[in-house]
Amino acid sequence: MKRITLLLPILLSVLNVLQAPAQRTSVKALSNHSIRVQWRETDGALKIEAIAVNKKGQWTKLAAPSGEYTLLYSETKPSTESAETFEKITGGKFPEEAYHYQQTQWKESTTAVALNTVGRAIHFFPQTGAAKDNGLEFKSETDVAGITAHWRIDPRFPSDVLVTMTLNAKKKGYFSLATPTLAALPVDQMSWASVPGYFQGNFIQKNFVLAYAYGHGIPDRPVVYRERCASTLSPLVSSKDGITLSVVPEPGLARDPWAKDRITQTDWHLGLSHMNRKAQLSPTLYYPVLGEEKSEMEAGQSVSYTFRYSLIAGDWFQATKHAAVDIYKFRETLALRQSKQALTDRIEKMHHYLIDPKTSLWNIEEFKGKQIGAQSYLGGVVGSDKDAMKNSDYGAMWMLANATRDPELIQKVLPPAQNFKLVQQQTAKGFFEGAVEGQYYLAKKKKFVEEWGEVVEPIALTYYVMLDVGNMLLFEPDNAELKERLTLGAEKLLSWQREDGSFAVAYDRKTEQETFKDIQDVRPTFYGLIVAHRILKDEKYLKAAEKGAEWFLKNAVETGAFLGVCGDARYAPDFATGQSAQALLDLFDLTQNKKYQDAAITCAKIYTSSIYTHPIADHKPKTVNGTVREDWEISQTGLSFEHGGIFGSATRLGPIQLASHAGLFIRIYQLTGEQLFADMARAAAIGRDAFVDSKTSVASYYWNAMNRGAGPYPHHAWWQVGWITDYLLSEAALRSNGKVTFPRGFVTPKVGPHQTYGFAPGDVFGDKASLVIQEGFITADSPSIDPIISKSTTQNIYYVTLLNNSPQPTAFNLKIDHGKVSESHAAASTKWAETNQKAAINNIKLPAFGSRTLQLNY
Repeated sequence: MKRITLLLPILLSVLNVLQAPAQRTSVKALSNHSIRVQWRETDGALKIEAIAVNKKGQWTKLAAPSGEYTLLYSETKPSTESAETFEKITGGKFPEEAYHYQQTQWKESTTAVALNTVGRAIHFFPQTGAAKDNGLEFKSETDVAGITAHWRIDPRFPSDVLVTMTLNAKKKGYFSLATPTLAALPVDQMSWASVPGYFQGNFIQKNFVLAYAYGHGIPDRPVVYRERCASTLSPLVSSKDGITLSVVPEPGLARDPWAKDRITQTDWHLGLSHMNRKAQLSPTLYYPVLGEEKSEMEAGQSVSYTFRYSLIAGDWFQATKHAAVDIYKFRETLALRQSKQALTDRIEKMHHYLIDPKTSLWNIEEFKGKQIGAQSYLGGVVGSDKDAMKNSDYGAMWMLANATRDPELIQKVLPPAQNFKLVQQQTAKGFFEGAVEGQYYLAKKKKFVEEWGEVVEPIALTYYVMLDVGNMLLFEPDNAELKERLTLGAEKLLSWQREDGSFAVAYDRKTEQETFKDIQDVRPTFYGLIVAHRILKDEKYLKAAEKGAEWFLKNAVETGAFLGVCGDARYAPDFATGQSAQALLDLFDLTQNKKYQDAAITCAKIYTSSIYTHPIADHKPKTVNGTVREDWEISQTGLSFEHGGIFGSATRLGPIQLASHAGLFIRIYQLTGEQLFADMARAAAIGRDAFVDSKTSVASYYWNAMNRGAGPYPHHAWWQVGWITDYLLSEAALRSNGKVTFPRGFVTPKVGPHQTYGFAPGDVFGDKASLVIQEGFITADSPSIDPIISKSTTQNIYYVTLLNNSPQPTAFNLKIDHGKVSESHAAASTKWAETNQKAAINNIKLPAFGSRTLQLNY
């Protein structure tokens, strides 16, 4: 017998020939100081005999090594119709007909291609193998195609094996070549599995709908996911002994959502799965996708692609970070981002938009003897006749009014907005006393309704009573009526909490019976009780919040199962996952129980799977609605989903510009030092001008809308003011090493974890100072510079914290209009707060993502 061993200690490639007795077999191996992959030839087939990973100096073997290849072949083009129907765990077809936004996506996701049931699956092992080009080359022949695969260890990343596969067609037909099964992890040895953006979890879910539509457990079928909602192209499985195996396609293989001059979001070039065709746990790619581009071939044609196996002695987060940062160059693409408009300037311009009733579509209506005010909502609401009205971020409304002291806001916007909130809550006795009548007001019908059906949700009570009223009470702590309403809501939430700490998803408005019993309320509904405790100071609310959080930790954070808050998407998992991380951080602040902080970090890590990290952004010119843009300007990388998965909005419309998670991610970075959080926050926040309407400074909501402004969602401008403020003040606290901090209020309803500011003075270099927005007072001549202004509560001193929101060092000049804040039109002295030295306001230099604070004494 000849035993051929190929050793690759990173760059070294040596072929040793060893003699061994017994029957004629041969061994081939790739190995270095990090990994070992060993094949044995038996009966004319080369199978992987052993895989080992170096974990802290000890070699850990992977269970069930394989090396089996799979080729899918179909003589005819696969159907695009649904191949099967599925039922909810409680019975009945899924999704129900009422959810028309989801029908197309569900149909696409239940074709035979997506369900991985179409075509002839040809399973085989290579017949020959030989050393070639610093690696091993394997060859196989089937009746429909010949397959060549070249394997080598990546010299840059010693835990990665690079594989290039080539298919040579022998017959006409449709082909899809799967990545070989490196190892098939037994289910009882699995600790985590994920196709990022679609699902993550630690258990197999037998109900297909729960697994496939919601990610509540791992699908027990080898479904094939599209790249359009795969946030990071890295399907993976982790073993209980701490090894993560992922498969990462070479950049450029997946679709580009805007390839040249039009949207190509729904193109399908690459399939991803957590299982092989035999339903064994083994991360797998499929290229081309059967029936899609490049899959139809004539005899004699060929197709090739490259991917990598990554074998990491670590968890899923390390594996996805490796794919995003090392392979898809996430950090380098952040370095391309340059803003054309300062974020603080956007807030000032949106202020003008929001006080103009015409641009902001502000309405005043009479209801129950009160003047109620809200903005038109022209999106989908059941029963709406283009007359739906809604308010969004009450914390941002009160913050902007408080910081600008604008009488238009204080006198004309806040009072009717508060009245809207008061009449939105049910005060009549009965089962729903204290809950909300609905998110939206229909002006023609003169009634409040829910987004999608006659239901009442406990989380809607948390959102539209506890959070909104709680944030208003931070600014108006003596408002007895608001405090009374908060108490009413808190008691209802308390009465709805089950013995185990959980809540129902919803109750039927007419029957008062629980509905949506097929899904669990794995959302931060308990947050309303945190608000109640912080405002009302009653310990029973804190105990109930902890009980809710304990249930949430076991059923959501530990299992990776979350639920969304958008009724029109039948609660597909969404930005509530990010909000959950902030809820747990706030609970830690109240209790100092470290398990909540740890769970918040885990939850935030899971939420990184809602952030796009591909394709690699660059300077390539693209035409967007007649305007030439560089690729990085419209890149999806760094943006989050509204809801991802197989039937979220991202399947069609792409991610969103509402980067509510940016401030949270800066806070998590401050806690952990994990650079990916800061990079993701900054990638979402800066250089997004291609999506901002130049007339209003309001960003479009969905990525596909590019720069069409607020469109049918004018209330989103308040959320934009809110998240930008949270991001900037979180950066100020981080970059000043805690010398510039402002107290945070509660999270905003629905869209994510950003929090309210401006209700109490902050601490600026040891002085109590209040947040101020004074347009025209401080202007930098670089759009990368964001000035944050605060005024001492005891002295006539203004502080200007200057943030360089650029990945490059920036030199700039300041223009100060002293007349905006002082009758003397001049400051007595100008100095740097950090050093107490005199400051010049020309040619100021700040490092990349740096800050300095100017002190102006009047």
